[in-house]
Amino acid sequence: MSTVISIRVSKRLKELMDKCENVDWSEEVRQFIARRVREVLMEAYLKAARNARRQLSKLQVPVDKLIREDREREH
Repeated sequence: MSTVISIRVSKRLKELMDKCENVDWSEEVRQFIARRVREVLMEAYLKAARNARRQLSKLQVPVDKLIREDREREH
């Protein structure tokens, strides 16, 4: 399922786009948006991971010990 979005561009830009007859502007915009969304999400995930890492460094117990205990509980 898809949805429609619209953007406003200047008249001059639209004229220039029209001169580029071999370009599928819809596909270009879709690809750009998909790439940009991935970039923004990756930045957010990295920020969350860095924050989690800072929190882990504040623990009194070594992280490897916590991981080992967690794995032993699973079995």
